[in-house]
Amino acid sequence: MKNLPPLALTPPKRVSLVAQTIQSLRSALIAGYWRETMPGERELCQTLEVSRPTLRAALAELQREGDLKSTARNRRRILTKATRLHPTGRTVAVISSSPLRRLNPGVVLMIDALRDHLARSGWTMQIHVRPSCFTLHPDRALRELTARAPAATWLLIGSVQSTQQWFARSSLHCLVVGTCEAGIMLPSVDADHHATARHAGALFLRKGHRRIVLVRSDANTGGDSETERGLREVLASSPSATLHVLRHRSRDHLLALLDQTLRADSPPTAFFVLRPAHALTVTMHLLRRGRSIPKDAAVIGRDDEDYLAHTSPVITRYGGVGERLARDISRLVRTVAETRTLNLCAVRLVPKFIAGETV
Repeated sequence: MKNLPPLALTPPKRVSLVAQTIQSLRSALIAGYWRETMPGERELCQTLEVSRPTLRAALAELQREGDLKSTARNRRRILTKATRLHPTGRTVAVISSSPLRRLNPGVVLMIDALRDHLARSGWTMQIHVRPSCFTLHPDRALRELTARAPAATWLLIGSVQSTQQWFARSSLHCLVVGTCEAGIMLPSVDADHHATARHAGALFLRKGHRRIVLVRSDANTGGDSETERGLREVLASSPSATLHVLRHRSRDHLLALLDQTLRADSPPTAFFVLRPAHALTVTMHLLRRGRSIPKDAAVIGRDDEDYLAHTSPVITRYGGVGERLARDISRLVRTVAETRTLNLCAVRLVPKFIAGETV
């Protein structure tokens, strides 16, 4: 050890908060978070959680480097140089409340197909599992996530109303996988649940059913609301038709609600069920209670999963939109990112009717 030369190390450098703020702002500029001008200093301070002196020092450096330019009204204009599409800006960020292993198999397959479509076009995908971004008050969690992980476009899966409202207020490019809540203006892509419900309701009526039940979870989603609206519209054409909605919180709650409706003087004869697992639960419980399917009770599932093809009786349902959904999402997120525009379009894909043995 005595013969070793003196140790010569370069002291590690601590990245200053100003430097980190510059990096965050530059990444956001490259990703296209803002179009022509920067937000006010107060909003930027809240988003980045830094003091005003730190923010002003970072903005001054970006102005010196030619990314920003001050205007007469003290608004900082974004120069063309700062908004060039950069490899780090070819990222689509997916926000989910649950890890992939807990999502429906159809959603997982859609995400996998979407990743493949994006990769072939030179894009990458990042998945962020953030339950805190799906609460009633997600503002802080969303500000932190979007500031620390810039992306060209944000993809919202299973988003709730509060999450959609935050993105609608922000200047970030995003696409909702699903249906937006009423009054929220964001681009979205989903199956046409309204048309599906109308088709199912008309089928029930043609088969002579007049006492119909809609089975949906207690959570409010735009797609489920569109389903209920479509079903009510088509049943309104038959004065004798009635609709009873079962909103359940769990499997046991659903079973209790089913038993309650079956004990009625005039029990329902048709069930339209929104989730594949719930369609299986309803079908099995009706059989358990001695109902012959479809003689005593008909069941139609709104959504599809592979395992429904192996039930006995085979459950009638709608499906066939997974690959088309991935293809359209890939096209839309790239359009939103590359054109820097928020085209408030609502793409709706009509599912294929899968005839089973339960109607």
